[in-house]
Amino acid sequence: MKALRLLLVDDHEVVRMGLRMLLERIEDVEVVGEAGSADEAVAACEKYQPNVVIMDIRMRGSSGIDACRTIMRRWPDTQVIMLTSYANDELIADAIQAGAVGYVMKQVGTGELMRALDAVRQGAAALDPAVTRHVLAMMRQQGAQAPDPFGELTGREVAVLRLLAEGKSNAQIAEALVLSDKTVRNHISTILSKLHAANRVEAATFAVQHDIHNYSRGE
Repeated sequence: MKALRLLLVDDHEVVRMGLRMLLERIEDVEVVGEAGSADEAVAACEKYQPNVVIMDIRMRGSSGIDACRTIMRRWPDTQVIMLTSYANDELIADAIQAGAVGYVMKQVGTGELMRALDAVRQGAAALDPAVTRHVLAMMRQQGAQAPDPFGELTGREVAVLRLLAEGKSNAQIAEALVLSDKTVRNHISTILSKLHAANRVEAATFAVQHDIHNYSRGE
């Protein structure tokens, strides 16, 4: 299993200390550096070359979203997980659009952090259920839903997206639907194109927003 090199970014030192204590208990995880601001985060990425950044979405000065955009532009293979203190944080949708692969609550324990990191390691989305519910409520308030939000997808693509929304990796989706990994990758690429989603996290959030688990059109 590939070791994860983590960078912790939060403008509160006590939060970084707590996260480091939790993360150092996890096998194959190394905290390579810390940063206390968006600018420091970008500089630390250049210095330490982490493959995962765990970053506060709200910080004094430039936000974690600003740092995420810069990091994704300069190091597109880096995975950014956003931390949020409030499940109804209105910045979460912007974080997803900036390229974050997921979001977790600051109050998570070791188990939740392990699940989030395992999801990222397997190429899946790290979606905190509590945050996802509030994002769903927030997005519903922004406008009426389309009559059929998944109307352009085939039945198979809906099935793939449903599992994607559960945080499943490509391998897990392939096993559940008895497909090859290549076929799953092709389906996800087509889904992103049809939904005009920037990445799998945005597609997963869209699916949750439109209640894909109760969606049916007789496919």
